[in-house]
Amino acid sequence: MAAKDGDGWTECAQGHRHWGVHGASGLLVVHHDELGVPYVLMQKRSWWSHHGGTWGLPGGARDSHEDAVTSALREAREEAALGGEGLRVQGVYLDDHGGWTFETVIAASAELLAAAPANSESTELRWVALPEIADRELHPGFAATWTDIQGAIRPETLVLDVANIVGARAERGWWNDRLGAATRLLNDVSGLRLAHPVLAQWYPRMVAVVEGAARSAPAVPGIQVVAATGSGDDAIVDVVRAAKPWERVLVVTADRGLKERVGELGAETVGPKWLLSQLGS
Repeated sequence: MAAKDGDGWTECAQGHRHWGVHGASGLLVVHHDELGVPYVLMQKRSWWSHHGGTWGLPGGARDSHEDAVTSALREAREEAALGGEGLRVQGVYLDDHGGWTFETVIAASAELLAAAPANSESTELRWVALPEIADRELHPGFAATWTDIQGAIRPETLVLDVANIVGARAERGWWNDRLGAATRLLNDVSGLRLAHPVLAQWYPRMVAVVEGAARSAPAVPGIQVVAATGSGDDAIVDVVRAAKPWERVLVVTADRGLKERVGELGAETVGPKWLLSQLGS
């Protein structure tokens, strides 16, 4: 394994020629302004490069020892002097050509970060509002996947009604140890790769609301644990209400009344079986 061991041309099962013998990845940085309009940091490719003069994302060949996120962040640093600080990775979109893949890493930025060409591979880097992207001459690979990707660039929050999910999981004796059952659930979910209808890898912001005897459930990596001071349903509604209007919020619960309340606020709901089936429970 060595740096740049991914450089080189290869051919996919579809007969297309691609750069990156181990595949390639790119970084799609998105910022939503105060009105919720998404801006994407785009790169105009140098004239001498493959599909020169078109607009796409900072990216390139993935080395053999890298995953998609590591590769995309490295390429963004090399091509746009853009560090990973202040970015939150939301997911990875996989474009599989058969024997060769391009992985688009979607990352949210709280601001319009400064970026400029850091090497000769690009002539310009610019934040482009989503409605204006289709008007540009796009890199063919980016253009082919943009319709799918643009539907997955908004922030997504997954809210867990822990008491309801624990009840549906129905571990033996869980009602006598609600804290232990809640803690086990949180630890199991923390290490889970969740399914998403568009993304191959999904990293939503996760909020778990605990109540009653489970209120002292400890924090776990990747999950914000909210201890309800009163009703767990009320705490979940407060979490949903605090979300930005352009965020997608998915609440995991089977409680009919709660589903109606969060639905009125624009949230989507799914039953505990959706989560438990992924846990193998």
